[in-house]
Amino acid sequence: MTVRRVMGIETEYGISAPGDPSANPMFLSGHVVTAYARAHGLMPGQGGWDYSTEAPLRDARGWEIGRWAADPSQLTDIDDPTLANVVLTNGARFYVDHAHPEYSGPEVTSPLDAVIWDRAGDEVMRRAALLLNPNPARPTVALYKNNTDGKGSSYGTHENYLMRRATSFGDIVRYLTPFFVARQVICGAGRVGIGQDSRSSGFQISQRADFFEAEVGLETTVKRPIINTRDEPHATPDRYRRLHVIIGDANQCDVATYLKLGTTSLVLGMIEAGAAPRGLDLADPVGALKVISRDPTLQAAVPLRDGRHLRALDLLWAYHDAANAWLDSLGERDPETDAVMSRWASVLTRLAADPMDLAAEIDWVAKLRVLQAYRQRDGLAWTEPRLAALDIQWTDLRPEKSIFATLRAKGRIEELVSNEQVLAAVTTPPEDTRAWFRGECLRRFAGNVVSASWDSIVFDVPGQPALQRIPLNEPLKGTKAQLGGVVARSRDVGELLRDLVGVSD
Repeated sequence: MTVRRVMGIETEYGISAPGDPSANPMFLSGHVVTAYARAHGLMPGQGGWDYSTEAPLRDARGWEIGRWAADPSQLTDIDDPTLANVVLTNGARFYVDHAHPEYSGPEVTSPLDAVIWDRAGDEVMRRAALLLNPNPARPTVALYKNNTDGKGSSYGTHENYLMRRATSFGDIVRYLTPFFVARQVICGAGRVGIGQDSRSSGFQISQRADFFEAEVGLETTVKRPIINTRDEPHATPDRYRRLHVIIGDANQCDVATYLKLGTTSLVLGMIEAGAAPRGLDLADPVGALKVISRDPTLQAAVPLRDGRHLRALDLLWAYHDAANAWLDSLGERDPETDAVMSRWASVLTRLAADPMDLAAEIDWVAKLRVLQAYRQRDGLAWTEPRLAALDIQWTDLRPEKSIFATLRAKGRIEELVSNEQVLAAVTTPPEDTRAWFRGECLRRFAGNVVSASWDSIVFDVPGQPALQRIPLNEPLKGTKAQLGGVVARSRDVGELLRDLVGVSD
């Protein structure tokens, strides 16, 4: 077992119209997506999303709720022709979700690739905004990679991990919950303000912690749960489940994103193997989530069901040590897995000694360091509005406005991937998942792609009386190694489909 598995990140970006606070965010978001799609030859109604295989109300605990009982925000399988929704040549989905532009990255198989295609999403958003802002002095739209506007609204950064269907969902809930509550000290994005509407002053580790109200549930925008139960695998359903993780923050630091995906993949591997650490059940997971988030000193201890009290770092060390023992027992330690384990231990060790040592690697630490410098220089209390404004400016995607981008340009943020890799990923899909075939079909045959989803592509083939659907139920099939030759020699979509039949035979 290694750190590798099919995984991905999807992010809703904050959006505003500078100088026009009354602007409709859904309208603005549609402009963002449509401007980018048109500039890249993806017109409305072409290469859109296929909703036919979606099942957002199916619950992993063994039931499906009725549509009449669902919150409207849960009905994500309804095609709204008024909202922009396209598939990109890098295999990603780019669309409007809950009044925000969302970039759902393509399927990848390693945490480092997740970093690359997540940052590619930031570049897609920057380019889309630039199309709408020909005059930087008078921008019509601004985009932010954050999770709250500081006024009571929150929007998500979700992760997806492919798991074995045979794994007990009860085990997933039990053994993953303490890890999710604790991991924010590694991958929290930092936030000015306490409470959903920032009613109380202060700084906390996670942007999302205050918005979670339940331990387990199907919802994603109301009564948010630590463990989401949506059972929508986007793959062969009797073999796989897709764990839909809604509790993460929007990260900009490469190291934080890398560890978020890498450590979670390893913990899931332990759960699948029955090797997850026991005895870490929290007495009040939702309460513990907030307690840990509101203590940047990392000294707060939260109660366990057995009466003990442990800090977030104690919990994460327990998972790290269990993972280390489990990997040793398997007798196979590949370089990618060793790299994640080494970085995990290094970060935990340095967080315990002095969190400020992680300012080049961890988002919340980098942000807190800058904010503390402003506070000390100008004698500012946490109630000072300028600090909240700096918090928003930190995540502004306009390079000339972004505090984070300035730090990265000055070499004060550690980068794990190159700018060249990120720029290539804006238009090029990963080669080792079905995302390659999806992206290449959009690049080569966009005029014939009626719609696509994670697990299928629908073609309009000249001369054929009906649309043709190509299923992609296996995420590791449809790779460049498997289909590169077929796609390269196909002069049109009809020839492609005829050759694919031969491949399947």
